[in-house]
Amino acid sequence: MRSIPPGQVSLTDRRTRRSWVVDVAPFQLATFALTSSRYATVTGMRLGPVETARLPVDEVSWWDAVRFCNALSEREGLATAYRIADADDDIEWDPTADGYRLPTEAEWEHACRAGTTGPRYGELDDIAWYRANSRERSHDVGGKQPNPWGLYDMLGNVWEWCWDLYDAEVYGSYRVLRGGGWFDEHWSCRASVRRRSHPTLRIDDVGFRLARSPGTTG
Repeated sequence: MRSIPPGQVSLTDRRTRRSWVVDVAPFQLATFALTSSRYATVTGMRLGPVETARLPVDEVSWWDAVRFCNALSEREGLATAYRIADADDDIEWDPTADGYRLPTEAEWEHACRAGTTGPRYGELDDIAWYRANSRERSHDVGGKQPNPWGLYDMLGNVWEWCWDLYDAEVYGSYRVLRGGGWFDEHWSCRASVRRRSHPTLRIDDVGFRLARSPGTTG
């Protein structure tokens, strides 16, 4: 986990042409997207052959990611960040919990930019696996250059689930995805790009990255 400093980020939705500014408190974010091997260790479910151990886990739904966060927290003796109702269609986030969670959309973009102001934190071929260089498959985490805060694959390789609803009034329970993936063209691999998906869907270029709340250590 990396300590991410506080800051302010301006989010933009191209669909509605709306922008809004969010203050971001300090928090912790994983250096890499979660790997298949760690997912298997915690859940007992291996999503792919042994040789994929350092690949980012994919084909995990938003609900899979939330349950993983709670499972890992329990495994490490931490307070779980999420309260899941018995019906499994309602969830609450406890921001005071010291356990693992998904980053908010604002936290994700703030961490991705790492103090930079352009669409990307470096030359795309140097920092990301995307359609032009990925051979249309995911790659081991950490194979490209990190951003200035030491975070790898914030762009490209796999999209990453965030906590936030995309637009509840229009899309209901759809959640935000960030970062672009191995099958995407260069214009999707930018710090500001937003994508959405239903929280129950499992997609072959979607994974997630762990966060922890301000004041926790990891």
